[in-house]
Amino acid sequence: MASMRDIKRRKSSVQSTQQITKAMKLVSTVKLQKARGRAEQTDPYFKHMYATVTSILGRSGNIDHPYLKAKEGGKKAIILITSNRGLAGGYNSNVVKLVTGGEIPKEDIVIYNVGNKGLEAMNSRGYEVKADYSAVIEAPTYADAKAICKDLLEAYAAGEISEIYLAYTHFKNTVSYIPTMMQLLPVVMEEKEEESEKPADNVLMNYEPSEEETLSMIIPKYITSLIYGALVESVASENGARMTAMDSATSNAEEIISDLTLKYNRARQGSITQELTEIVAGAEAIS
Repeated sequence: MASMRDIKRRKSSVQSTQQITKAMKLVSTVKLQKARGRAEQTDPYFKHMYATVTSILGRSGNIDHPYLKAKEGGKKAIILITSNRGLAGGYNSNVVKLVTGGEIPKEDIVIYNVGNKGLEAMNSRGYEVKADYSAVIEAPTYADAKAICKDLLEAYAAGEISEIYLAYTHFKNTVSYIPTMMQLLPVVMEEKEEESEKPADNVLMNYEPSEEETLSMIIPKYITSLIYGALVESVASENGARMTAMDSATSNAEEIISDLTLKYNRARQGSITQELTEIVAGAEAIS
């Protein structure tokens, strides 16, 4: 059985840890409020941009454009968005599993990384990391997303990559975060319904200027918007996950402290009982 001194030292250590987890929970809660506001403001635009572009392409008929056709050769690029810090439960590991546990072979993947935790995970597993934008996740802006998109589209145009995917964590609500993988290029068009109630829905899209010029302008903006939305949602998800993890850690620390207090009291009672027994035995021996 551990001595009273050992129990007291362990209890003091757990209490110190509990103070840290409480502080981290409060910080994460404050950051979450701000990040959630940005995510909720961005989400409608994020969804409507995706729905609008895929709807436009669905009504465009057969268009010969490089952004709409898979290229032969070249690797598949994945934009992996994680956090720069840990202590966020399974937040980072869950999104990493989308890449490592997916159907795309490791040798066919090139990573465009956002977040130190993702960089560490990919390097340790032997994945090729083409670029690292970890500083972006601290305070993502539309300009940051535009820069990432520019690098990817240049590699796509040069034939270095044939497909582009986005792996991030979708922010559903304060306690729900969904690891998500979506394809950015070639753009996946929505499947048409068999019958449309409105005849106007079946009218082919007219482009002015030409189809190629219009799509070359729209699709980069579309991809940039999706990347920016993913960055904002990932920040909100990270802070929500960390808040939940620190709340759980604080509760666990409280349980450990209660258990150690009980053990300390038992050890103390046992020590007092032993001392009394020795005194009584000594008194009887003298008499």
